[in-house]
Amino acid sequence: MDATSHGKIYLKRGKDKPVRKHHPWIFSGAIGRVQDAADGDTVEVYDASGEWLARAAFNSRSQIAARVWTFDRAEAVDRRYFEKRLTNALVLRTGPGCSKDDAGKNPREHLQKRAVRIVNAESDGLPGLVVDYYAGHLVAQFLTLGIELHKTLVTRTLEEMFAPFSIYERSDVDVRKKEGLEETKGLLRGAEPPDRVEIDENNLRFMVDVRGGHKTGFYLDQRTNRERATPYLRGDVLNVFAYTGAFGVYAAVRNGAQVTNLDTSAPSLALARENFALNGTAENGEYVATDAFQRLREYRAAGQLFDAIVLDPPKFVTSQVNLERATRGYKDLNMLAFQLLVPNGFLITFSCSGLVDARLFQQIVFGAAVDAGRDAQIVEKLGQAPDHPIGLNFPEGEYLKGLIMRVM
Repeated sequence: MDATSHGKIYLKRGKDKPVRKHHPWIFSGAIGRVQDAADGDTVEVYDASGEWLARAAFNSRSQIAARVWTFDRAEAVDRRYFEKRLTNALVLRTGPGCSKDDAGKNPREHLQKRAVRIVNAESDGLPGLVVDYYAGHLVAQFLTLGIELHKTLVTRTLEEMFAPFSIYERSDVDVRKKEGLEETKGLLRGAEPPDRVEIDENNLRFMVDVRGGHKTGFYLDQRTNRERATPYLRGDVLNVFAYTGAFGVYAAVRNGAQVTNLDTSAPSLALARENFALNGTAENGEYVATDAFQRLREYRAAGQLFDAIVLDPPKFVTSQVNLERATRGYKDLNMLAFQLLVPNGFLITFSCSGLVDARLFQQIVFGAAVDAGRDAQIVEKLGQAPDHPIGLNFPEGEYLKGLIMRVM
């Protein structure tokens, strides 16, 4: 047994099926009895008859009351545990054919100026932990109580593996409140990261604000989608929820497109302007700090049309309670976009809300097209980049979905 284990939880009869299928979440309603377990403890998980099932981090304050560390009874949750999982995660990110020995040979030298997600939480077997790499700097999020209590060990292991310039924490996210944790951010190891970290993505240059930007500073999950969407982003392009302008930079550099970038955040748009200039396309960008819904309606009233539109909104759905309202928001947004496209224009639209699956999202977009009086064809379906893997036992990890459509 793991030396840090304290206590046991017993599942209700008939509630053990997901755990037997190696799903890493145990909801509070599935737990029948808790024995000698305090919040944050690593506990032994048993079914109602006393059969051992898993070892998990316990937190009574969360609806997800236990998050499974391991389904192997012989595996302790110790230094070796984190070294093994971090190494396995790194092997995936350093390329096909890379061995564990290769991954351990100066990954910073291998990754160089790239930006890569190194750890994708449950899908990498490390519940609650996100680690992103930006040109030698690591940015980490400790999202749950279980991983929070192992922060020192995780940080030390990352430092030994990467010898990074810095390890910076960005646990300033609402989800920690559900775990009974306060939001926090700040330097964990090394020197304070600069105001801007320059990265290379598909031979394009971007400046990233790792200390104050959204998430950990950049939308790494859209990397492959930016590449795949580029052939369709020509002429006059409207980049809605542009953030720091990445989709627009691809369109401007690769196709000479004229890009209007919309976002509510003036600081984000200032960084978008920097990114356009950094890639030699300063004249190709316009930057409008505005409410997207309002501005789209203004464009419609003025009869302004675009050759292509990108919709990459923030997560509208935070819980089942606001699902219906959020789906109306997605529908309204896409309806406006359909109405602003020239015939045979292209709409590239996304949802990053995990509670909106791909089928529901397509239904919402279809309804928006009907309301807009436009027909459309799906040219490509999109998802998250390969460094954001999805565990087969954890379908909730598939949160990003997108459609490229030609609109008639």
